[in-house]
Amino acid sequence: MKFCKIILIGLFASFSVFAEDGLDAELSSALSRILPDVEIDSVQATPIKDLYEIVIDSDVIYITRDGNYVIKGDILDIAGRRNLTDDVRAESRVKLLEGINKEDYIEFASHKMEDAIYVFTDVDCGYCRKLHLDVPELNSMGITVRYLAYPRAGVLSAAGKEMSNVWCADNRQAALTAAKNRESIEAKTCDDPVAAQYALGQKLGVRGTPAIYLEDGRMLPGYMPPNEILKQIKQ
Repeated sequence: MKFCKIILIGLFASFSVFAEDGLDAELSSALSRILPDVEIDSVQATPIKDLYEIVIDSDVIYITRDGNYVIKGDILDIAGRRNLTDDVRAESRVKLLEGINKEDYIEFASHKMEDAIYVFTDVDCGYCRKLHLDVPELNSMGITVRYLAYPRAGVLSAAGKEMSNVWCADNRQAALTAAKNRESIEAKTCDDPVAAQYALGQKLGVRGTPAIYLEDGRMLPGYMPPNEILKQIKQ
């Protein structure tokens, strides 16, 4: 689990920000003891007494005030019929997605501009090619498609280098379409965002492509036909 990996890796951070936020001494001590070297984005109380929500990137864990128990899982609000943990994940994803420079993604814009999806894609991916064929239909539905690079084999792989060529092309839309059609494109170098987008995908928890994120931070599980994507957006 990501949480376990973070504990073992040991990033550098301090807990002074939490002291400023007024966390009591017992909880601050528990965090310092259990997550001594982890960069924590936020700490919030949950509806469950003495259980606190810890957000690390787009990952969420829970800890008791005394630090004796850590929970990795979802909190469901039965009365409200909501997954409270998913709500938190979505909020974290929105912040990360909104931080992307507009110049860095490849956008296929709808003239209606009603909604948008962010798609982590790989040129060496069958379902990514299938989704790309749907782009005109998605655009006709008012859905803008914003592509981000996620070469599954890594940035230095053949697909990763090809995606760098795409992002460095004079016409990136045409280059991406050509690459997905298995056509050769000109090899070019520039200060491309492929590595940064790959790292962002890992931070968001991308496990495969296409990985589709809605503007409200919800993640869709893999390829979906246009009508289903629209249905999910309108929910």
